[in-house]
Amino acid sequence: MLYQIRLHGHLDKDWQDWFGDVTITSEDDGTTLMICQVLDQAALHGLLRQIRDLGLPLISVNRINSGSAEEPDVTS
Repeated sequence: MLYQIRLHGHLDKDWQDWFGDVTITSEDDGTTLMICQVLDQAALHGLLRQIRDLGLPLISVNRINSGSAEEPDVTS
């Protein structure tokens, strides 16, 4: 499953190694967009735990279609 996670604040690309298979983009609006491939719900919870440990506020978590990061499938 592919997820789009938005955080308040910026993370630089050096954090990609810490998160694993994640694409990190700093947006002009002061947020960070992470695109993450996760195997299952347990892996998603582990990723969210890592984000929590950084102390950055979580804005959204969206499962996206594997064909396009622009088309949300489910919004949480």
